[in-house]
Amino acid sequence: MRPPRGWMPLVIILGGTFCGIGLLTVHLSNATSYLSDDPRACINCHVMIPQYASWERGSHARVATCNDCHVPHDNIARTYYFKAMDGSRHAYMFTFRLEPQVIKMHEAGENVVQENCMRCHEHELHRTSLREITGSKARHGEGMLCWECHRETPHGRVNSLASVEHVRVPSLSPALPEWLHDFTRRPGETGDEARNPSTHSDNPETQP
Repeated sequence: MRPPRGWMPLVIILGGTFCGIGLLTVHLSNATSYLSDDPRACINCHVMIPQYASWERGSHARVATCNDCHVPHDNIARTYYFKAMDGSRHAYMFTFRLEPQVIKMHEAGENVVQENCMRCHEHELHRTSLREITGSKARHGEGMLCWECHRETPHGRVNSLASVEHVRVPSLSPALPEWLHDFTRRPGETGDEARNPSTHSDNPETQP
């Protein structure tokens, strides 16, 4: 049974609308960046700036990226499954403003980071009981997590959203595409002013 022909324009319009919204969401969230190992993908959400800044200025920045510590590496299926689940959780919390002032890892994240501590530093833990400590065991009192002793590594002890208020980090890319910036540019306005309104002012007293 086929739907009435009169429904076809409505179906096309709704289908195009939802496709457009989906593509816009992918563009605005820079979703494809999460498939890479670039640490700058982690600051697509403003709330991760303290973690990015402390990593960038610490010793781990020379040898490891965010994914090296926070994503499992035993097989590729688990890697991308974890990234999808953890990323969806972060996106949900950031979109609905549910992030706490002090961000802490949940249990799954602790398990993965502990695994990666052992993976990267296994040559320093050869034939010691520390190699057997997992996140689950530590939570049951059978040992301690690595960062319970190494508390300054790599993010330090202070991780609140206001802890690095004026730190310099890579700026976010413009939300609008280049052609739309050019289309909405006011007469006499340069491309940089259109992309960064903060560089432009209508107040004559602030003009050079």
